[in-house]
Amino acid sequence: MEGQGAASVLAAAAIILIGVLASIPTAVESIGVCYGTHGDRLPSAADVVQLYRSNGINGMRIYSPNHTILQALRGSGIDVIVDEGDLNALVSDASGWVQTNIQPYKDDVNFKYIAVGNEVEAPDTQRILPAMQTLNAALSAAGLGSIKVSTAVKMSVLAEPSSPPSSGTFADPSVMGPIVKLLASTGSPLLANIYPYFAYKGANGQIELNYALFKPSSPTSNGPEYTNLFDAMADAMYTAMDKVGGSSVPIVVSESGWPSGGGDGAASVENAQTYNQNLINHVGKGTPKRSGALETYIFAMFDENQKMGDETEKHFGLFNGQNRSPVYNIRFV
Repeated sequence: MEGQGAASVLAAAAIILIGVLASIPTAVESIGVCYGTHGDRLPSAADVVQLYRSNGINGMRIYSPNHTILQALRGSGIDVIVDEGDLNALVSDASGWVQTNIQPYKDDVNFKYIAVGNEVEAPDTQRILPAMQTLNAALSAAGLGSIKVSTAVKMSVLAEPSSPPSSGTFADPSVMGPIVKLLASTGSPLLANIYPYFAYKGANGQIELNYALFKPSSPTSNGPEYTNLFDAMADAMYTAMDKVGGSSVPIVVSESGWPSGGGDGAASVENAQTYNQNLINHVGKGTPKRSGALETYIFAMFDENQKMGDETEKHFGLFNGQNRSPVYNIRFV
């Protein structure tokens, strides 16, 4: 009886422990957030890293190898995408770039991907492949071959029309074909910036707002399996890669988001909250063409009042920079 009593106590303790562990919030594995810095009243990098951690955000994209940010990321456990936009610098001295920007932090910063250019336009697109090749070689030589090298593209790399998704084709396969083949050979993903907001805005009323927001909508020509615009756009990109030998290459959505203001009728707090929350809830399921979690980075952490372009460009933030309060409520866990 004495042994049975001890066993009962141990069993009860185990049940309590399991309950406690289950109550601890865990991050959504497939979600990160982009950290842009084109604002004049943003928090310190250390405070930003703490904001990521307190919200259970386990992935960050930064748009340059900013050493202040990298220093703040030490020991945080946050996975990082680092961009480098100077393709000529990578072609001429990738080893020096790695030595300066990656090696000093390699032991306590989780470098996951390096983006060689973001939405590079022609004729500079010809420099993407050689920059990726030299960077891959430099990382391997430094014993850092586990860091994957890619480039971030926008949807305009696809030829029109790209709907239905099965018609997806690269507008310039002479550029994208070799890039995709390199990604396949290194086991790296293609980074794709996918914005249903811009597709909706440019469709002149041909796309329902609900379809762009992951809400119930009328059937479309994309087929019954496509209940939202995000999946259709991602699968058009997958189809284009299939056609140039990239059927094994995954996509990482390196940017997606919705503006909360800026004058456009669809740019509202309500729509931004709806889109981003539904995006977080959805991406763990994958797309009709590719099942499994689709790693996705929301753009962006903060409103950036110094960004150029349309006024909406300044209003993609999830948080207010001045006091780190949320622009609207959103759940990451």
